[in-house]
Amino acid sequence: MSLPPSPAPTPSPGPAWVLADRSATKPVTYGEPIGSLQEQYNNLCMEKSQKINPFILQILQGVDEEIKNGLEGITLNIAGNNRLIPVERVTGEDFWILSRVLEKNPYINGLDVRYNLLSDVGAYYAAKLLQKQYNLIYLNLMFNDIGPEGGELIAKALHTNTTLKYLRMTGNKIENEGGMLFAAMLQINSSLEKLDLGDCDLGMQSVIAFATVLTQNQKIKGINLNRPILYGEQEESTVHLSHMLKENHCLVELHMNKHDIRNGGIKQLCDALYLNKSLRYLDVSCNKITRDGMVFLADVLKSNTTLAVIDLSFNRIETAGTKYLSETLTSHNRSLKALSVVSNSIEGEGLIALSQSMKTNLTLSNIYIWGNKFDEATCVAYSELIQMGCLKPDNTDVEPYVVDGRVHLAEVSNGLKKHYYWTPSYGEACSHSANAGSSLVPVGQHL
Repeated sequence: MSLPPSPAPTPSPGPAWVLADRSATKPVTYGEPIGSLQEQYNNLCMEKSQKINPFILQILQGVDEEIKNGLEGITLNIAGNNRLIPVERVTGEDFWILSRVLEKNPYINGLDVRYNLLSDVGAYYAAKLLQKQYNLIYLNLMFNDIGPEGGELIAKALHTNTTLKYLRMTGNKIENEGGMLFAAMLQINSSLEKLDLGDCDLGMQSVIAFATVLTQNQKIKGINLNRPILYGEQEESTVHLSHMLKENHCLVELHMNKHDIRNGGIKQLCDALYLNKSLRYLDVSCNKITRDGMVFLADVLKSNTTLAVIDLSFNRIETAGTKYLSETLTSHNRSLKALSVVSNSIEGEGLIALSQSMKTNLTLSNIYIWGNKFDEATCVAYSELIQMGCLKPDNTDVEPYVVDGRVHLAEVSNGLKKHYYWTPSYGEACSHSANAGSSLVPVGQHL
């Protein structure tokens, strides 16, 4: 639906696709919200001649009930991938009305609109909301087809926002241009504690910019830079992020999934970890680290006492690399709590060595081994580990069972971040067993 341009004078009229925000024609005094959210949404849709989205209406009805029951600090969950109720995915035009409903609402402090169709139109109104809503601390915009232009609007809105603590932009292709603007924003913003820009098609330039900015920013505690678009074989992103870790003493959680890290890159990271005393969660999954790289990691773990979670999933450390780690975990390290070596071409000897380290190392509570090469001795070793109480069933991704007198291992849906891209339709959405990484190293209240 085409609407006339906004009469409100602004220095920059904004992109051509922006819907008119005609709120300037009626001054509103904000205090306690008048009427229910459902009523406000209905009235605004009628006033702006906008089609009512039944999915939004249903969610707002549930939130109204929570508010009546005296709940505060509510996260409004309008995820477009909900399979339990009929979903009409939220468009940018729908979000225009929704953002108007949420302005100055004191009961809502979180908004989850993942997997919808906001596009850059919705990003414009998300940026406006960030400038007007002073209670919002969590905003999840993952996979909403937001591009560089929408990323720019959100990044610039965060220059003045002083309340948002956690932003998820996962899967929105803001590219190198948008990444550079978010890096620049971190030089100004002083409230954001966790930023997720995974799968955003960041370029090498923007990754380097983040590494540079984070040497100075002492507020960000967690950052996700997964799967940038990198070219070349020099592991530049890893080199720059390693230098950042030497200088930064605030960052607690770092995700470097799919950074094309090889053994030289893990050596750079380990050199930095001798000096860094704040990082507790390191994710280097889905890279090209082999057994030789484990020599460096095993050595730094002898002296590093802060790392609590390491994700090595989907590399190729093999049996020899696992044995290096096992020796350190048996004799030296007493700070690591969780280790994931899922799908690392590890054979029985290496997996058994890990199980033996858990018998003497009581700090190491979580181990994830699925996707490796199990023989019968491995199955027996982990079955005994669970029976002895050295490994709790919720803290691993395998479960023993017996067929014809022989022990086998089955996969269980536990892990460090099983619900990173999705949440289950039934059961607990933020279960500790499926999201052990965030449970052991809590950074922010949301996944």
